[in-house]
Amino acid sequence: MTFLSATLDRVKPSPTIAVTNKAADLKAAGHDVIGLGAGEPDFDTPQSIKDAAVVAIALGKTKYTAVDGIAELKQAIVAKLKRDNGLDYTAAQVTVGTGGKQVLYNALIATMNPGDEVIVPAPYWVSYPDMVLLAGGTPVTVPCGIESAFKMTAEQLEAAITPKTKWLIFNSPSNPTGAGYDREELKALTDVLMRHPHVWVLADDMYEHLAYDGFKFCTPAEVEPGLYDRTLTVNGVSKAYAMTGWRIGYAAGPEMLIKAMRKVQSQSTSNPCSISQWAAVEALNGPQDFLVPNNEKFVRRRNIVVEMLNAIEGMECPVPEGAFYVYPSIKGLIGKTTPNGVKIENDEIFATALLEDAGVAVVFGAAFGVSPNFRVSYATSDDALTEACKRIQTFCAGLV
Repeated sequence: MTFLSATLDRVKPSPTIAVTNKAADLKAAGHDVIGLGAGEPDFDTPQSIKDAAVVAIALGKTKYTAVDGIAELKQAIVAKLKRDNGLDYTAAQVTVGTGGKQVLYNALIATMNPGDEVIVPAPYWVSYPDMVLLAGGTPVTVPCGIESAFKMTAEQLEAAITPKTKWLIFNSPSNPTGAGYDREELKALTDVLMRHPHVWVLADDMYEHLAYDGFKFCTPAEVEPGLYDRTLTVNGVSKAYAMTGWRIGYAAGPEMLIKAMRKVQSQSTSNPCSISQWAAVEALNGPQDFLVPNNEKFVRRRNIVVEMLNAIEGMECPVPEGAFYVYPSIKGLIGKTTPNGVKIENDEIFATALLEDAGVAVVFGAAFGVSPNFRVSYATSDDALTEACKRIQTFCAGLV
């Protein structure tokens, strides 16, 4: 008889956090390491948002709030969804959690029963399948390789749906690839979903505002209004507003589901940080002018990384439409050997050797469900990215 829950045997720790921690440990030990594993902007939180938090503290807004968000934040979310996405919700259809991850987890815990399936296109954010497993469900991964620009086709979605399917988790622009679905591509998927009324959509829109080169973001319930009553639209302030540490995510959907998610949260964390909520009100209601210059920096950084990685023989790095990741293939490097005698048999070995030999921390592709690839986060300075890519070039040139 074991003390720990058998449920934990179904999941693994987050590989992205593991890479970040390992890089930090090496840095602390005096090693010269450039970390490209963390998914957070290096920009500071905009001043107006920080000022709003200071005001909230000065006004004593430091007590418990309603379980899933203050009324002012819910109204700001309602206004944002109408303004940016053309979606009409009431405050009763909105929930606020401690980051987008909690919101996703609440939705799965509130809805999954043993035997339920969740379709997860791969490459996927590392937490999706494990959250499904923790909730007692079965993740059904759909591999979407470089040949399809890392996007799921309507035919693949149709083939993955069974009578047991409860959710499709949809993320665009994507973590880890940055791939974004345009309206036509998304409409093809929603047409399939309209033929299967038992399948709900969990739309993770966290990278909505990080879209480049004229790419126009769209979300499932916006593209197909017929899905409104079975879509949970999830978003947050972490990425676009450089508020990762503030831990505010939110979602809007059918009131029945929101009530169930509120019940889960009431018996787990209760309310998100009160000060963070007031900061998020300012983020959503306040000036948005910093988004354009921030995106211009991301485009410049993306272009640096794509160009330098594509210059490596045996590596292919597609140009992503959004987010702040690239997901290059190392198919042409598999089977080669490092000067230390390590054979590159898969992307995990590649990433480990790159960290140990070149001091560059990336996340191996198997963690995201599609190999042989690795993820680079370009949410860091131009100089750090340039130096990191030079090191990757040198490392790869040394493979025989």
